[in-house]
Amino acid sequence: MLETSVRLLRLLALLQARPGWSGADLADRLGVTTRTVRNDVERLRIMGYEIDSVTGPAGGYRLGAGSALPPLLLDDEEVVAVVVSLQAAAGSTVTGIEETSLRALTKLQRMLPSRLRHRIEAVRAATVAVPGHGPTVDPDTLTSIAAAVRDRETLRFDYLDHRGDEGRRTAEPHRLVFTGRRWYLLAWDVDRGDWRTFRADRVRLRTPNGPRFTPREPPEGDAAAHVVRGTGSAAWRHRAVVRLHAPVEVMGARLTAAAGLLRADGADACVLETGGDSLPTLTAFITALDVPFTVLDPPELRAHLCALAERYRAAAAGSV
Repeated sequence: MLETSVRLLRLLALLQARPGWSGADLADRLGVTTRTVRNDVERLRIMGYEIDSVTGPAGGYRLGAGSALPPLLLDDEEVVAVVVSLQAAAGSTVTGIEETSLRALTKLQRMLPSRLRHRIEAVRAATVAVPGHGPTVDPDTLTSIAAAVRDRETLRFDYLDHRGDEGRRTAEPHRLVFTGRRWYLLAWDVDRGDWRTFRADRVRLRTPNGPRFTPREPPEGDAAAHVVRGTGSAAWRHRAVVRLHAPVEVMGARLTAAAGLLRADGADACVLETGGDSLPTLTAFITALDVPFTVLDPPELRAHLCALAERYRAAAAGSV
């Protein structure tokens, strides 16, 4: 009986590890016959697990979606990844997820073996979270929008714009975009006949959803780039396009999504679309990156840098 129970757990772990298995592969992994695999699959089904099977030469087994969540059998690396993610969620931009994450984390930590508990404790002791102070999004709003994107259903919602005016919108949702600080919805505004970016924390959904729609090609072919570029232009008084003379991998490790839109420009350079509230602030940000750069746009930023260069040269020479 003990041997059978252990084998059932191993079978369940294999079924969770990838979408599908042939009976022969499972038998080889478990060291049993294909008949034993069939019997074990039937035992799991009796216990309530949904396991789909396909007959024939290309047949096999896969774990389906049941009415209840089965025990998740995770390896060491997967456990560490889940725990770290739950800890990071404590400072999330999603309303109420902090408490939910902590509950899940507490349950998981009770079951950790000693070797993993020490690894997790080391990460927690060495980490300090900086709580966010921006607006948060209701998780039901996010899941409802995501479902509408998946099902291609038109959304109807009340929206509070940046001026504080509220209006009713009808839109075809394309993607949710998370910039690291805020959640945005990229959608085709049906009434305005154009793409619009909506802050998810300002969306108040109306039910039911509208009719299904045929998806459109996203603007610029990239939803995330369009949202970052659009939200940046709305937030920044001065926009700039700068070529950074460093590989995109290097600069990508230094910059967050909130800094702007970064794209490769050859093997040893990249282009950053960014901005700031003033030319001095923008200049300070770019120079703080500590790499050579070329201003592609705007001309007034180049003029500001020339004036600064003369000022710095005079300061270095000791003249007034």
